[in-house]
Amino acid sequence: MAIGLETHVEEIDIEHPRVLRNAAPGRLYERALAHEGAAILAGGALATFSGEKTGRSPQDKRIVRSEGSADDVWWGSVNIPATEAEYLARRREATEFLSARAGIYVVDGYAGWDPEHRVKVRVICARAYHALFMQNLLIRPTRDELENFGEPDLLILNAGDRPASPLDPASSSRTAVLLHLDRREMVILGTNYAGEMKKGVFTAMNYWMPRRDVLSMHCSANLGEAGDVSLFFGLSGTGKTTLSSDPRRRLIGDDEHAWSDRGVFNIEGGCYAKCIGLRESLEPQIHRAIRFGSVLENVVFDPETRVPDFDDGSITENTRACYPIEHIDDALIPCASGHPSNILFLACDAFGVLPPVSRLTPAQALYHFLSGYTAKVAGTEVGVSEPQATFSACFGAAFLVLHPVRYAEMLAGRIAAHGAATWLVNTGWTGGPHGVGKRMNLDETRAIIDAIHSGALDQVATVEDPIFGLNVPTACPGVPARKLMPRNTWSDPDEYDRAALRLSRRFRDNFLQYQDQAPEVVRRAGPRIW
Repeated sequence: MAIGLETHVEEIDIEHPRVLRNAAPGRLYERALAHEGAAILAGGALATFSGEKTGRSPQDKRIVRSEGSADDVWWGSVNIPATEAEYLARRREATEFLSARAGIYVVDGYAGWDPEHRVKVRVICARAYHALFMQNLLIRPTRDELENFGEPDLLILNAGDRPASPLDPASSSRTAVLLHLDRREMVILGTNYAGEMKKGVFTAMNYWMPRRDVLSMHCSANLGEAGDVSLFFGLSGTGKTTLSSDPRRRLIGDDEHAWSDRGVFNIEGGCYAKCIGLRESLEPQIHRAIRFGSVLENVVFDPETRVPDFDDGSITENTRACYPIEHIDDALIPCASGHPSNILFLACDAFGVLPPVSRLTPAQALYHFLSGYTAKVAGTEVGVSEPQATFSACFGAAFLVLHPVRYAEMLAGRIAAHGAATWLVNTGWTGGPHGVGKRMNLDETRAIIDAIHSGALDQVATVEDPIFGLNVPTACPGVPARKLMPRNTWSDPDEYDRAALRLSRRFRDNFLQYQDQAPEVVRRAGPRIW
């Protein structure tokens, strides 16, 4: 039902609108269909379009430089500072826009499944689909918890339909995404891409959790029958969601987690799966999760049958499905468990030179965690005509607030304390680079993951890769031995050597930024030959 201003809306300078607070999904469907051009697809998901922006706008993200947090923030190209005056001007634009709407939506939820560390989040937005999106991705309070929710720890004001007024004459951007850590607020203008809200929450958690000695992580997690937990770190497109959705293991979460002294817990209440090329035969859990209550963002569909075409990337390659974690068969709820036994770093190596699997020493684990390597593939972004190496610290630099070494030091301490094994898994190309070789077979990659979980790779002899210094198993059930050493899969071994050396130099050049902070043993854990 519509409720009045006693819901604390007036306390943030929003006047007069009708407020629909924590509405049932069906009511949000009705509003999205009536006012936002949404559609109900075969299977029951709500199909929506985000408009011009079909991905995050990192160049428009700002962190407010304020007295309480300025000394802690990793300032630079990731965390670009904004002034208090700039923030207040943007905030005023957002509240004026929301005040002028005929109706707005309020969503209350939690970030973090551990009650000791959970954060209360309130979202105020003008689009029903944004409200449903955040209902899915936040942890949904019980009725009693909602009645006693109180003041939020983080307030998100999403006025995405309102272009930001230019504050800088040199900038033509009309998008603004600002996070004020001291005020515990976030403002969004000029973009309706829903992922900005999700990643805004994660960015705030990347500041607050380490201050509580809790490691926040951009990774998925699952649980085996024996109680063993695995973490899957990786950037978009590396297989983080796909490989953690395993019918033989229980999903803890697909993207954002934290590691406390009690174990691992999911930060989110749902999943946000990239669904370009989605196949039920390859990813049955994700495919079945897309039903009533789910949001499909920028997915093309047949206007008559309403069947989604997951192969159509004409709007964007970044098509997404958002659904509550309860939609995953046998998900672990509450989404929290013990300490990890295995940590997997996923790299989509489009150059085809990294081994399919390598066991890492503790020093190598920190080197590759700080490096956060993957590769962009030709055709997925404008201007990308050949594979491009991408390094993203901690496999999530865009969402870090503190210096990457802070997170790496915390990871090192937890690996040492709990004896987790660390692995580097290449989900990219073999037999040559993109355009020449072939993408790693998903069944074979799953066989590698199964062998890690079963302990089969623990007993296998390894050989050292002469360029990267990685310990490569000589055998793995379900994977041809020849494929385990990538040089063997290239038709021209000399060309492999040249490609591997080029990539090793990229690793070296990227790691120069950590030379002054990383211990010497970590600095020496990278490629042996440059």
